[in-house]
Amino acid sequence: MNKIPKIGCACEKPTSDYTEYRSSELGIDHTNGRYAEVTIQQCKLCQRIWIRYFVEFEHLSKSGRWYKGIVSKKDRLQITPENAVDYLESLEWYVYGGSFFETTGILGSGKMNVDA
Repeated sequence: MNKIPKIGCACEKPTSDYTEYRSSELGIDHTNGRYAEVTIQQCKLCQRIWIRYFVEFEHLSKSGRWYKGIVSKKDRLQITPENAVDYLESLEWYVYGGSFFETTGILGSGKMNVDA
């Protein structure tokens, strides 16, 4: 399990706003037909790097869900859209939310619910 220390930055709060980050696309995860968007985000305050995984199934209402977790600069180079789920599930904690969960964000860990 990857231990990520909390430092008290606003980016650790589940309801942090997307405007608090610089974002760049990492790519699309096509695993199991998910077509999930995988994004790299960097907190404007503390400069930590996050991996954000977003998936939504157009044929299902309220299916949108996202997960994001902090990644070290060293590990960042190893992350691809296809292994982002495995990486996030290996973290001690991550933040998740979306219409599927009916929340703007909560802390979680372990297995992610990313399939329809």
